[in-house]
Amino acid sequence: MSDARAIGRVAGIDFGTTNSVVALSGAGNDAQLVGFDAPDGRTSVFRSALCFWQESGVRGLAHEAGPWAIAEFLDYPQGCRFLQSFKSVAANPRFESASLFEKRLKFEELGQVFLDHLIHHAGDALKQLPERIMIGRPVRYVGQSPDVALARRRYDAMFAMLGREIHYVYEPLGAAYSYASRLAEPANLLVADFGGGTSDFSIVRVDAPGAARRCIPLGSAGIGIAGDRFDYRIMDKLVLPMLGKGSNYRSFDKVLPISDGHFTDFGDWSRLALMRNRRTLDELARLQRAALDPEAIGRMIAVVEHELGYPLYEAVGQLKRQLSSAEAATFRFDSDELSIEAEVTRADFEQWIAPDLDRIAATVDEALERARVSADQIDRVFVTGGSSLIPAVRRLFESRFGAERIDSGEELTSIAHGLALIGNEPDLRDWTIEENELA
Repeated sequence: MSDARAIGRVAGIDFGTTNSVVALSGAGNDAQLVGFDAPDGRTSVFRSALCFWQESGVRGLAHEAGPWAIAEFLDYPQGCRFLQSFKSVAANPRFESASLFEKRLKFEELGQVFLDHLIHHAGDALKQLPERIMIGRPVRYVGQSPDVALARRRYDAMFAMLGREIHYVYEPLGAAYSYASRLAEPANLLVADFGGGTSDFSIVRVDAPGAARRCIPLGSAGIGIAGDRFDYRIMDKLVLPMLGKGSNYRSFDKVLPISDGHFTDFGDWSRLALMRNRRTLDELARLQRAALDPEAIGRMIAVVEHELGYPLYEAVGQLKRQLSSAEAATFRFDSDELSIEAEVTRADFEQWIAPDLDRIAATVDEALERARVSADQIDRVFVTGGSSLIPAVRRLFESRFGAERIDSGEELTSIAHGLALIGNEPDLRDWTIEENELA
């Protein structure tokens, strides 16, 4: 690809935990989103998902990505390995490779498969890549002790396949730059970006149009809590008790609680999809024999064996979306192995995620401190990302900054749009994350 003539000066790639978006810009002041002719219609949002399967006559594994990966999985769930949110293991040193039938693929290899399909499905738009590519990355990666240097090495190896000049920018800075292009007056701007795996915050000084430096980054902070954590709170309250969480097992003459460790993988799509392996299933079979409620553990095994994680999380996501516009909704999941129906109020959900919102609020304070500005000095707040639509998240910022200062929109596309615009800056050093920042 390195000798191909660029069709645009810059590509901005928002490689997200749940969705990925690409934008292209030329020498002007605008950027255009790349479209994909997906199975359900044309879209600019490409799901960050992979599906692998074995196919007769095909050497190695067959695979797909994005909405096509979901379609393949739904057509043939028993013969597939489905991975979603694999970005969440980028900074996890315990993750070495994904077991996919007889093969094992490292993070960067998964990423290269994903990028290859993303480029293919973009058609002519990415047939010839621009010479400069801006990649968004979270301010803080997912995990208890994320290894930033490891994530950088994995990203470098993943995006090396593009054969282009790569620069990394904090994701909320991309959204900030995009939003600043719509402002007609100077402002201190706080961008709150709620992704699938992380919540990131950046503060930017926006000068008047025509200024030599329109945007000046002041400070950023992030936390590994976002939409996926909110989903897990629903899973933990409505689903996991039916799979044995909170129950007991017998060990000789003692009755002991089943360890919560058996259920942690249900909170991470990248690990839940990998639980279907002989070692894990053998361990669960032993637990079932010792459990006081063996039927519950049997349902847990069925979820793993029959790849029910995807439809379960689809039901969880549907409930979460309904509660963003209604005071109450019904959680429904029905399969041969597991059926659940429960009424949930918005107040219930907000109580479940309250500890997460407290930590998000503290991270906003950290961003303000790093930028050396107070809440009163923030003129505009731009909230973006899917979880920004949750009323409790919105109230967190309205109570702090005032509803009149809050704006939103382009929840899934603003980062890529801004990244493509940043790539036209004559000096990228104010925006990019260089190697010396990782030391």
